[in-house]
Amino acid sequence: MISLRKSQDRGHFNHGWLNTYHTFSFADYYDPGQMGYSVLRVINEDTVAPGKGFATHGHRDMEIITYVLEGALEHQDSLGSGSVIRPGEVQRMSAGSGITHSEFNHSATEPVHFLQIWILPDRKALPPGYEQKFFAPRERHGRWQLLASPDGRQDSVTIHQNAFLYVTALNDAETVEHSLAPGRSAYLQLARGRAIVNGQGLTAGDGARISDETKISVSGEQGTEALLFDLP
Repeated sequence: MISLRKSQDRGHFNHGWLNTYHTFSFADYYDPGQMGYSVLRVINEDTVAPGKGFATHGHRDMEIITYVLEGALEHQDSLGSGSVIRPGEVQRMSAGSGITHSEFNHSATEPVHFLQIWILPDRKALPPGYEQKFFAPRERHGRWQLLASPDGRQDSVTIHQNAFLYVTALNDAETVEHSLAPGRSAYLQLARGRAIVNGQGLTAGDGARISDETKISVSGEQGTEALLFDLP
């Protein structure tokens, strides 16, 4: 079964310095029917204006993944981690027993466009942690590239949950497939372009809840980029 979450139905706020879309309930956006899916709790699509950012703030008991689409995002946290996240890189921050962090766009001219993803951990009060890795974009063309897993397989970032995050980049008439094990579900977020997912059409910003399916088939066009969550 495929249930679409259209881009225009997401929560949307334009704060001037931040233009943000919330797939699920977050901050001032609340919809009791959109509180997450399985262990996937947040998908925010954020665009931060040049010279702006998020001041230092705290989190607990969440696996937070940052995926940059365009621009560069500077990260600082209470663990002493400091880095700049660019397209092709994935950051994983385990908030665990408590962490504070900030993000900033230091460019004077270019916005930064990224997805921030929250996944519920398999247990609370874990030691906070941080990880950032580069994933060669060529490895996702016409195939699924694993970005996050519970055991760090295929050099993915490690999350504290039995969930897997993949990305693919497709050209015209290319199709990729993913098999779902019995009892598992999936969520697909279309980051760019257009796609057909098990016969359903999606455009950039759309999402799809997928359940009771054994195989997921995604066909795209030039410039299609999709993230797939394989969930317990």
